[in-house]
Amino acid sequence: MSEKTFDPVSNKLSFPEMERDVLAIWEADKTFEASLKQREGQKEFVFYDGPPFATGLPHYGHLLAGTIKDIIPRYHTMRGHYVSRRFGWDCHGLPIEALAQEALGLSGTAAIQEAGIDVFNEKCRSMVLTYVEEWRRTVTRMGRWVDFDDDYKTMDVDYMETIWWVFQQLWNQDRIYRAHRIMPYSWKLTTPLSNFEAGSNYKEVNDPSITVRLRLTSGVEGEAYALAWTTTPWTLPGNLALCAGPDIDYVLVQDAASTDRYLIAEARLGAYHKSEDEYEILERYKGRDLEGWGTGREGTRFQHC
Repeated sequence: MSEKTFDPVSNKLSFPEMERDVLAIWEADKTFEASLKQREGQKEFVFYDGPPFATGLPHYGHLLAGTIKDIIPRYHTMRGHYVSRRFGWDCHGLPIEALAQEALGLSGTAAIQEAGIDVFNEKCRSMVLTYVEEWRRTVTRMGRWVDFDDDYKTMDVDYMETIWWVFQQLWNQDRIYRAHRIMPYSWKLTTPLSNFEAGSNYKEVNDPSITVRLRLTSGVEGEAYALAWTTTPWTLPGNLALCAGPDIDYVLVQDAASTDRYLIAEARLGAYHKSEDEYEILERYKGRDLEGWGTGREGTRFQHC
């Protein structure tokens, strides 16, 4: 009985290189295209893929979602369906508008209108596909099967007309209604913002704020003042109530230096006194205990907020 021999296998494999070899085979054999041709004429499975913005490079969130989006069409293709997979580009919205404003040296709606909306739109159109090649390289490297050559763009006229047609169908079915909703808003761009858009420019800033004292006319004996803090001091003339959180702890303290007595949230003591030696706690309250207490300003009372 003769011994079998095997070719030696290196223990120094490069997984990235193996992946590139597989991608090269797929490209040479047109494997993705063949999978589509094999299913031509079969029942179609339509996969609606929310396209990414082409104004930046892919990040982890794109890679994770893109992998999931690749699995579903592959699964239905194996089930015998024809699944067209055209890559798309979201060309509308604030990301490209912000870049175009920066490139043109504009700031806000008034500046855009002065320069010309046609000029602004053309700048957006010229910049919107800046990173297409990087996207194509990254998505292909992921092993995702998608058609970049027959892609679509939301700025295509036929695409926009289709969206308006869909909107008209909803209008004809009385499914469009007018309502009110609190939204983040950009005064510079004069448009509501999505949570993502508002969060992308989130920053901590120093706002003007003041602390005012209001003499208490009920709730405690003797002269005492409630301390109220606000970042919108221009609204004080129209304020009709002091807000107190029903479950927040409040304290009545006596200031060691002035001997004045103040009602303040206990958690905020450190914002007004550097050490505990500067005050004495006289009474403790819950916010719900303060409801209805009056102040020296006519008509202004504590309310739960």
